[in-house]
Amino acid sequence: MVVEPLVVGLLLAAALMHATWNALLKADRSDRLATFGVIMTTGTVMGLIAVPFLPSIAFGAWKYLAISVIVHVAYYTFLLQAYSYGDLSHTYPIARGMGPLLVAMVSGQFIGEHLRVQDIVGVILLSAGLVTLAIPLKSLVPKPGARHGLATFFAVLTGFTIAGYIISDGLGVRAAGPDASHRLAYIAWLCVLEGPWLLVFAVMVRPQTVWSHLRRNWWRGEVGGLIANTGYGIAIYALALGPMAHVAALRETSVLFGALMGTLLLGEPFGLRRVLAAAVIVSGLILMNGPQLL
Repeated sequence: MVVEPLVVGLLLAAALMHATWNALLKADRSDRLATFGVIMTTGTVMGLIAVPFLPSIAFGAWKYLAISVIVHVAYYTFLLQAYSYGDLSHTYPIARGMGPLLVAMVSGQFIGEHLRVQDIVGVILLSAGLVTLAIPLKSLVPKPGARHGLATFFAVLTGFTIAGYIISDGLGVRAAGPDASHRLAYIAWLCVLEGPWLLVFAVMVRPQTVWSHLRRNWWRGEVGGLIANTGYGIAIYALALGPMAHVAALRETSVLFGALMGTLLLGEPFGLRRVLAAAVIVSGLILMNGPQLL
């Protein structure tokens, strides 16, 4: 196996966590910006609790941490836009599927991790599934405010930012220090630094409605924050233990969880074509992370 079985299990758990908090966010129809802000600020609190008990990270890791925070802010922006224009079952697989695809394309040149033949086949399957998902369902009557083209555009932009933070965090956690405590310290500092900005922005642009929303829906952000930050912490730690493209690919089996949640929990139409497209994407992701076949 490219990745140890225990890490595989943890990444599958992280994938389910990621799809879960995205479904919680998409289901919030009153103020997603505020809820997303609480999700990330919960991570800040978690990081602040952990930092005093962890060692300092190496100086060379701070540049990757800074890059990751900037890329994450762009990621939040594009993700919220994608969810405002399209369904979870449409936008989520495109955004999450693009991350490992792009990481795989640049991993040899920028990271020194080269693809096997089956990895290339996996990339092709990913691409085919993404193109299929991007085509609107003919039988679907668009929801008020839905714009398929914009949803796809912002989902693609989200995918680029996902690839960016996977690479920056992968390099950062590897440069953080020699042992597990340094890796955990990198994760904690990332939670601290990336967390509060969305909530600060939400309070600045509409303070009265934000507080009113949070009084009624604070639980959504808190629960989502615990799930989101734990899941991404697992993913970052795994990036220190295996090839980035393969860790990213295995984590993004969340596309199937997300597609199913969008259909079963949020009442979004899916259709046979999207079911097959999601299966093709997951097949490509698993093939990229599977044992040597040829």
